[in-house]
Amino acid sequence: MRILVVEDDRDLNRQLVRALSDAGYAVDNAADGEEGYYLGENEPYDLVILDIGLPKMDGLSVLEQWRRGDRNMPVILLTARDRWSDKVAGMDAGADDYLAKPFHMEELLARVRAQVRRASGHAKNEIECGPIRLDTKSARVTCAGQQIKLTSHEYRLLHYLMHHSGRVVSRTELVEHLYDQDFDRDSNTIEVFIGRLRKKLPVDLIQTVRGLGYRLSAEPDAV
Repeated sequence: MRILVVEDDRDLNRQLVRALSDAGYAVDNAADGEEGYYLGENEPYDLVILDIGLPKMDGLSVLEQWRRGDRNMPVILLTARDRWSDKVAGMDAGADDYLAKPFHMEELLARVRAQVRRASGHAKNEIECGPIRLDTKSARVTCAGQQIKLTSHEYRLLHYLMHHSGRVVSRTELVEHLYDQDFDRDSNTIEVFIGRLRKKLPVDLIQTVRGLGYRLSAEPDAV
C-alpha cells in the first residue's frame, strides 16, 4: 500500500514517514499544498494524510480540487484546530477522517488501517485467503497457524494482493502501489518477489493470469 503525507512541519513529516514505513507502507511526502496536490493528482495513492494549514495552498483547497477531479482515495485530515466547524468543513470538502494535533502515532496508524480496510471492503484487521491469515495491525502472516517470515517487500506485495484477493492485479498496478517515488521501479522486480512468495505460500495461491497479471485466490480453478 502506498501513502502520501502532506505536512509542512518537518519533524512531524519525518515522524509520520518513519512510522508508516515501519508499519509496512510505501510512503511519499510533500511539504506544501502545491506539491501535495500535484502528487495526489498524478500518482495512485491508497491513502493520503493531509494537513490543513499548508503553505502555498491550504489543505482544504487541495482536497476540494482532488474531489472535483474524481480523485477518490481515502484522506485523513490533520490540523491544530479542534473546533467542530473545522471538522465539518473538512468532511464537507471530502475528507474520510479527521485527527486534531497533537495525537498519538498509534491512533493515526489505527485510523490508516481502518481507512485502507474500508476502501478494499474489509471489516477486520485480519484478512484471510485459504489457509493464509494476514494481521494488518501486527504485520504478522500465518499459514495454517504457523508464522511465515517475510521481508518488507514480500509483505507489501502480499498485503496488497490480500486486500484485492480474487481480482487480477497487473504488474503496473503493483509497481505503482508498492514502491515510493525514490524506488527504482522495474516491473521485473515484481516477478522476483512473486517467485519468493510462492516458495513460502501454498502452491497455486498466487496465480498468473497470462498477459494480465496476478490473482490471489484459494480456488485452484479460478484461472
